[in-house]
Amino acid sequence: MPKPRNVLLITSDQQHWSTLGSLNPKIRTPALDRLAAEGTRYDRAYVPSPVCTPTRASIITGQYPAWHGAWTIGVKLDEQIPTVGDVFARHGYSTSLVGKAHFQPLASVPGQTSLEAQPTLKDLDFWADFTGPWYGFEHIEIARNHADESHVGQHYGIWMRDRGLPDYERYFTSLEDQYSPDFVQPEGSWDLPQEYHYTTWTGERTIAAMERDVADGRPFFLWSSFHDPHPPYLVPEPWASMYDPADMEPGTLDPEELDHMVTWVRMTQEEHPDYSHLKESGFGNHGFSSHLTDDELLRRRMAIYYGMVSFMDHQIGRILDAIDRLGIADDTVVVFTSDHGHYLGQHGLTAKGPFHYEDGIRVPFIVRYPGQSNAGTTSDAIQSVVDLPQTFLDICDIPIPGQMQGVSQKEVWLGQRDSARSWAICENRHQPTAVHLRTFVTERYKMTVYRGLDEGELYDLREDPEERRNRWDDPDYAAVKLEVYQRWIQAELEREPTRYARIAGA
Repeated sequence: MPKPRNVLLITSDQQHWSTLGSLNPKIRTPALDRLAAEGTRYDRAYVPSPVCTPTRASIITGQYPAWHGAWTIGVKLDEQIPTVGDVFARHGYSTSLVGKAHFQPLASVPGQTSLEAQPTLKDLDFWADFTGPWYGFEHIEIARNHADESHVGQHYGIWMRDRGLPDYERYFTSLEDQYSPDFVQPEGSWDLPQEYHYTTWTGERTIAAMERDVADGRPFFLWSSFHDPHPPYLVPEPWASMYDPADMEPGTLDPEELDHMVTWVRMTQEEHPDYSHLKESGFGNHGFSSHLTDDELLRRRMAIYYGMVSFMDHQIGRILDAIDRLGIADDTVVVFTSDHGHYLGQHGLTAKGPFHYEDGIRVPFIVRYPGQSNAGTTSDAIQSVVDLPQTFLDICDIPIPGQMQGVSQKEVWLGQRDSARSWAICENRHQPTAVHLRTFVTERYKMTVYRGLDEGELYDLREDPEERRNRWDDPDYAAVKLEVYQRWIQAELEREPTRYARIAGA
């Protein structure tokens, strides 16, 4: 079988694993359904962190957050860290990133400068002259904002200006308003026309990158990085009205769950929970607040969230059509996934936070591999997005650097092997020490431990797939708890990288 020449990675941001039409009749995603029909949908894919920067850094380094150093949002990924793009570029590949990066924080300080911070991100003259190289990507076109956030500019701002919208900032919130204590985030229908939306921009510029590489006759590694359905819940028409809130079915909290929840999660069901003792760094913790939400509001947000997914799917359809038009479908591996999940009422939670239920750490994952024997199937083979760099290199017969910590999924994607890993690990160090947890997932069981706490979580995913009953203190699961601990220790040893081979006795 000839090796593919090109690798196209398409990602969303904060997408619940179930928001695929092939899984969920409530949502329409014809492009992703097509991709799944022509490839394989993997229903047990996990992220190495439930927030953006750590997972995105893992996607390009093949390392877990504790190793690559960007351990939470607001922490910079060092530009000197080797990336998969560096490796591809050394082997003659064009490497491009279009869309959201989020490798750097929204602020700059001595020792942690950031190109993704204001005022730099608003300096269109700077971005007109800077398209890479950056983190192993020879060519970048990036944008930082979600919906109408004030963090708008970079290459997306240039595109809007050049497309005939020089006053584009009138559609976005000012920095002063966004951080005002009186600010109320608009939700629902956004008056920004869809032709100027960043979802349209990402689709259009992804196609342009492929056209450029095909014209140049170069194989490519291209990351098409969509921003949605990350909140705010705001999207242009017709997507804002595509779904009826009355048809939505949010997740629920089983009252019996509260008796078994760890304290941090149980507190989210209070009106005014006090998490101040966990605000160690001076910055807040995502999700550490009351999650009590009116059912009507939750349904409205869910309808908008679904609309954001369908809008993205529409642009993905344009990308897939372009692959066909360019005649490169037989030469291109296409992978779709997300950087972390999202809560839509499951366990009484909304959005995200340091909670490691499946809704937050499990993501959609589809692979279309030319010539694969398992096209049109689904699989429960465990996937981790930390495996992506190693697998991409293996697909292209490029040696894998020793510092990468994942495993190659090539034979699994080809249908030649049932699985490549029997576990996944998710790290979450959201404060230096106060909010620091880690989760270990096997084919059947799932365990979460909390630094400095006696509490923990243990779920039997076969008997309790919705994670309603925490078995941490259940004497009937004492032997299971010990067995999972032992497997976890072995997994920690297995994932240690070996950057250099031993070449001498001393």
